[in-house]
Parts: sequence; C-alpha cells; structure tokens
Amino acid sequence: LIVDNTWAAATGWDKRQAIIKEILDGARRTDAVVSLATSAPELRPASLEAADAASVAARAAALQPAALDPARPELLSRLEAAFKEGGSLRVVWISDGIDDGNAAKFAEGLTRLAKGRATVEAVVPERSQLPLALATPVIEGGRIKITALRAAEASPLAAKAVARSANGRALGEVDLKFAATAAKADGLLDLPIELRNEVQRIDIENQRNAAATFLMDDRWRRKSIGLMSGQSLEAAQPLLSPLYYVSRALEPYAELAEPTDAVGLKQSLDAGLSLLVLADIGVLPEETQTMVQGWVSRGGVLLRFAGPRLAGAMTGADDPLIPVGLREGGRSLGSALSWETPQALQTFPPAGPFAGLDPDATVRVSRQVLAEPDAELPGKVWAVLADGTPLVTARRDGKGLIVLFHVTANADWSNLPLTGLFVDMLRRLLDLAPAAGAGAISATAFSAGEAAAFAPYRALAGNGDLIEPLPETRPITAALIEKSRASPETPAGLYRRGAQERAINIARTGDSLLPISGLPSAIAIRGLAPLPQQPLAPLAFAAAFFLLLADCLAALVLGGGLSRLRTGSAAASVVLAFVLMAPAAHADALEDFAMKSAFETHLAYVLSGDATIDQISEEGLKGLGLVLRDRTSVEPGDPVGINIERDELVFFPLLYWPVRGEATVPSDAALAKMDTYMKNGGTIFFDLREDGVGSNALSGGTSAASEALRRILAKLDIPPIEPVPPEHVLTKSFYLLESFPGRYDQGPLWVERPDAEGSVTGNADGVSAIVIGSNDYAAAWALDQNSEPLYAAIPGNDRQRELAFRTGINIVMYALTGNYKADQVHIPALLERLGQ
Repeated sequence: LIVDNTWAAATGWDKRQAIIKEILDGARRTDAVVSLATSAPELRPASLEAADAASVAARAAALQPAALDPARPELLSRLEAAFKEGGSLRVVWISDGIDDGNAAKFAEGLTRLAKGRATVEAVVPERSQLPLALATPVIEGGRIKITALRAAEASPLAAKAVARSANGRALGEVDLKFAATAAKADGLLDLPIELRNEVQRIDIENQRNAAATFLMDDRWRRKSIGLMSGQSLEAAQPLLSPLYYVSRALEPYAELAEPTDAVGLKQSLDAGLSLLVLADIGVLPEETQTMVQGWVSRGGVLLRFAGPRLAGAMTGADDPLIPVGLREGGRSLGSALSWETPQALQTFPPAGPFAGLDPDATVRVSRQVLAEPDAELPGKVWAVLADGTPLVTARRDGKGLIVLFHVTANADWSNLPLTGLFVDMLRRLLDLAPAAGAGAISATAFSAGEAAAFAPYRALAGNGDLIEPLPETRPITAALIEKSRASPETPAGLYRRGAQERAINIARTGDSLLPISGLPSAIAIRGLAPLPQQPLAPLAFAAAFFLLLADCLAALVLGGGLSRLRTGSAAASVVLAFVLMAPAAHADALEDFAMKSAFETHLAYVLSGDATIDQISEEGLKGLGLVLRDRTSVEPGDPVGINIERDELVFFPLLYWPVRGEATVPSDAALAKMDTYMKNGGTIFFDLREDGVGSNALSGGTSAASEALRRILAKLDIPPIEPVPPEHVLTKSFYLLESFPGRYDQGPLWVERPDAEGSVTGNADGVSAIVIGSNDYAAAWALDQNSEPLYAAIPGNDRQRELAFRTGINIVMYALTGNYKADQVHIPALLERLGQ
C-alpha cells in the first residue's frame, strides 16, 4: 500500500483515509499481510516489513500530509530492494494526482516490481479534485503580484488570494481568474506600506494545502531608506554621485527618500525610517548628531560610507556614529609612491550577515580608511581584505546598528559598487533594518561571538496550518537558509535569528501543475470515490427461494404429484412468485433514501457543485453534530448532501445552503418544492461565506454571492427580512447570545421580519423560514478526527469559535423546537395571571 502523503494529498485527505480503511478492512477479512509505504521523504524512513492489517491500520490512521514533494524514485528503489523475492502481491498506489516529473517512471517501476505475480492499482483523483498552488510572488511597482497555478483545464475557473497578518486577520485580497484553458492566473495586491509589512502569509481561499500558502518573511517587508551625501549630486555626471550605486541597488526593494537638510531628515526619522545612508559625511552638526543617535538607539540602522571628508575628519572615539575608532587620513594602495598592491576580499565571516555570499574575485580596493586596532575590534568586523584589514565594521547602539563601509559608495576607492556583490551586501544589511514605521522593533546585530543559525519557530503542515516544529528540526545556518528548499532536514516554515525572520516555502515553479497521466495500460486506475458496494442479501434470498422452489418441484416429480397439478396452475404460481419479488426489490431501492432520512434526525446541506465547498459543508455539519450530541439532547446522524433538483426535502428540519457567486437559479419545479418546504415547517439557512460583505450587500451593496442569492430568492414568496433583533428567539433558544459569529465575525444574521401583530407568516410553525448569514459558519464548525478545528477563525480566538458553535446550536434548536423558548419568557406574566 503506497500513499502519497504530500502537500497535494491534503486536499481530500479524508477520502484517501477512507480508501486506506477500505483496503485494510479487505486485507483483514482475507488475513493478508500489508506493507505500508509513503512517498514523502523522511529523515528516518519507516520499515517496509509487512504486518497484519490491524497493526498497519493504527499507523495509517496517524498519517498526515507533509509540506513536501514526493520522493518517488527513492521510494521505488526501496520497494525493489524489499520485494525482490517471489510471492503474490497486490500493489495499490494512492496518488496525490500531481506529476512531479517522475510519476510515469514510478508507475512503470511498480509494474516491473510485479513481474507477473502482482496486480497494480492506482488511485488518481479527477482533475476537478486537484489542488491549486501558489507560485513565488513578485514585487511589481510596490504591489505584490500573486500567481495561482492549477492543473490544465481543471476547475475551478476562479480563486481568491488573501493576505493575512500573524493573527489571521485579512489585510487584503485579490481575485484570480483563469482563462478557459489557462493553467495560471495572476493578480496584483496593492497595500499601503504599513499593512504590507504586517502580512505574514498569503493563502488561496478554501485551498487547504501547504503549496496554496506562501509565508512572508523579512525579505518581503517594505523598508524605507533615507539617502544623504556630503557633496552635491552630479546631475550631469550621475555615475560620479556618491549615492548613485546605492540608490540603484536598493530602489527595487525599498522606498527611497533623499532629505537635503536637517528638517527633512527629522521628518523622515519621525516617519519611521528603516535605514539611513550617509555617504562621505565627515562631521554632523551636534543637533543632527543627537537626533540620529537617538533614532539609532530606538532600533534604526545607520549605514555610513567613507570618503575624503570622513578620512580627513577626526573620527576616533569622539564620534558616536562611527562603529570603530579610525586613523586620521586614508590609506592608498597601488599608488606610484606605494609598494603595496590593490587588495582583494577574503571569505566573509560565518557569523556575520554576509555569511554564504561568495566573494567576487574581481573586487579590488585601492584606498580605504583604517580602523584603530583594539581588543574589541575583532568582534565588530563583518568583512576583511586579503591583508586582514577591515572593509566593513559594525556595532550595536541601543536597539539599533551602526555600520561602516571603509570605502566610498562610488567607484573612487574600489570597484565594489560596480559588482553584483555590492547589491547582495546591501540587501543583507536592509534585512537587518526594521520595517517602515516599525518603531520599537529592534534591528538585528551580529558579531563574531553571536550564533549564526536560524532556529525553527513555526512549521508549515501539509494542510497549510502553522504548527509547532518537530523536536528533531535543527537550526539552519545563515549560509544555507537563503538557498534552502523544503526537505526533511529543512522543513517548510518560519525560522528566526534574533529579530530576523526567514521562511522556507514550497511554492511551485513553472506555469502550471501537471496532473498524473500516461500511466501504463497494465495499471488499473480508479478515482477517490469509494468503490460501489453491491448488497448481496437480496441476491442470496432470491437464490435461496429458487433453490427452495427447485427442491419443491423435484419432490413433486419424484413423488408423482406433478401429474396431479394442472400445468397452467403451476406456471401461474411461478409467475406469481416473480411478480411478488420484483416490486419488493424495486420498492427497497425507492425507499432507501426515505428510510435513511426519516428514522434519524439529519442535518442537510445543499450540494453547490464545488467539491471543496461541499466538503467544507459536510465537515462543518459533522462537527456541529458532534457538539450537539455532546451538549444537547439532539443526536443527529451523519450530514446528508441534498440535490435541490432531485431529492425530497421534507425529511430535514434545516437545510444549510452555502451560496456560490456562480450559483444558478433552480428550476421552477425545485423552486416550488422549496416554497412548499419552507411554508410547511422547514428552514433554509443561506450562508454567503463573505466576511460580512454579503450581509452588507443585502442592504444595497454588491457581491457575487449576494447577487446569486437575490436571483435564487427572486421567484420565491419570501417575506421581508431584518437582522436578528435582541429579543428574538434565536438569541435564547439554547444559549443566550448577543452576536452570531462564524469563521468571520463581522456579518449579522438575518431572519424573517414579523408582521404588526408579532407573528411570522412564512412558516407554519412560527419559525422564520429563511435565515441568512455571511460568516462562513460551516468552516467554523468543521473538526478533524481529533476534534481539532480544520479552518482558522478570523480574526481568530477560542472565544469566537465557541460562539460560532453556540450560534449553530441555537439555529438547530430554533428549527427543531420553534417558538418554545419564546413562550418561556412569558411564564412570569402567566403565573401572575393565574394568581389573579
């Protein structure tokens, strides 16, 4: 039994678990032994030794999708080594449906593994059931370009990407629409710099897999930079400007400002500047120096470049904005009066921010300012020349950093600014600066004695949730984390070093997701749906009846009784038996749905046509049913998915209807059925699932789901509606409630407005025939096998989810008991009257 427990399998994982259970149940009945193999790579791969089905079932039940791609070639090698001996095999591969480039070769290997002694089956999801994924976002003109990928020509045709903060709050969203045959869809997310710097993750809504989540780290935080020079810019010769190369290197990654005086500098610092660059400024006025020093101590990063002015100034210990003491004057290398030659770079120290960068062999330094050697100097050096003299030094000042390049910011003293290494070094320094407007957030400093590793902070689960990292997850050095990909050694998630944060994602590359196809013809292929089960009892009883009939006929022949029966009467008896059996079997088929629905209370949901939404509805009503059984006397059975066109509604007291923006209007016959259902005691709960937007649309706004609901209700006899008033029965049918949150908490709940006499006209039981919400209630109720929430509440806390369950319980009790609680509130008045 081979299971793809990868990110792509997270979508529909419960269906895969059902198939695993089906296979293991079959193995248990036949006393077959089972070997369980998973395709996601592991640090310590589990043994492939076969065991009894009951033992394997315990391990299979604990399987969870990992935020990893499959390692199918490695798994195939292990399988071939483990099963090279003879024996009869049944090989079942439960695939994730996504081709990593090795699926066909893996399938061919399974057929070779068989060697004529095995059957090979592959479970391959339909393309409409395949997940969506995100490509790595791109910054374009200050906006975030988000790209979603899908399997070619697979549904859906539209998706929504949502940017969220660390606490799950939605900061912005963008619609992604696929062309009819397109495999990718793009959208631009435009956020103010303050909100953009709060974004921790971007998710594709309703896609619970790790590849549909992209974690944002410090490298995506928008920074603001101030640039100041000790000399005027050369407008006619910009390449000579001290700031030309710095601005060109940093412009794609930050907001740049060039204050020209102390007033402009103060405004920039007060606005929350991330990084201040001073190019060849020797001595700052005392007032400006005090202002900059205070800003650095609060968490800012000051980057200084040397030059003639700095070299000529007395910049020893008297200047608090220089990280090290400097010798007066500069040092010339390679001049006509010097025997020394220009110096190259040494490898960057492993504990500094430049760790992992490859020194450019073409860099040459011809002049620099020299640091005065002292006992503390080695701990302040971030880069050195070949002769051991410092090129970059730094020290911590309060919560901030002061960094000095001992060369100019242009090509006067070295060719470093002309190289790509210069850009990489400046980006590393920019990473150390706090985000724009971060205020008290400290910059991260490094010295030779500080740890250079990023420690795991949060791990990304296969379903896209952030969880605690596993104990065996080890820190990653700065030299490796920039190039790390998601693997068992470096799991996807968030890593931190001081105030720095790095994310490892599993974002897809390329222009599409490739579905598995072209499998060998020898492999039997099935979908994720469970195999249909044929009830054998009717056939067995029919066979027993025919055997009894044959036995009777044989007894008649052997006893001579057959001649005494009229031929017509005997034939009529046989025909009568067939006539009696056929209607009974047909009636069983017709009454199966009715019996299943009538003998137990079921919560029902309307099938929307979207597999993901239908799955959430089923999960949500299952979770609500568990809570109802635990807290109330209601013991509902499994939720039932209803086809509004085909199925009978009368068996269900409450219908949950998730409204899609693309929903079509039911047929006239279905609308008539709905109208009859609501007027005879049924309640339909429409959920727009739009974070309060849909409810606003009911009051005049617009949204796709609210427009779809208007189309559906246009032909129904629906009375006026209003937000649930404070005294309504829904506020006290089981719990006392003042609000009705779901996964979201902004949208109100709407019910039928009573007439002037206080009665509800839409329902024969005095219950509102229609309830409308927009807070995505099923997602809030959805629980996994361990009764843990499947979807994050937004903005999200335990209290909100508890209130969401209480809302669901109140709605169910309201639908079942009607205005019973409304009568209870009048008991004091009734007792008073009785006393009179």
